[in-house]
Amino acid sequence: MAGEAVAVKFMKPKFRPQAIDIQAAAFWGVAAATTAIWIVQPFGWLKKTFFEKPEPEGK
Repeated sequence: MAGEAVAVKFMKPKFRPQAIDIQAAAFWGVAAATTAIWIVQPFGWLKKTFFEKPEPEGK
């Protein structure tokens, strides 16, 4: 982590990452994840995998 801070210090101020750049990257990441979930719509798999209890094998 310290090495990264040193690398940023030596960059020209014009090229340093700004807070708005990080905010924009986070926004686009959320938008991409939301779009992927909307396209795939894995809700049946999620329900079956995490919320339904499996039947006992002895019956």
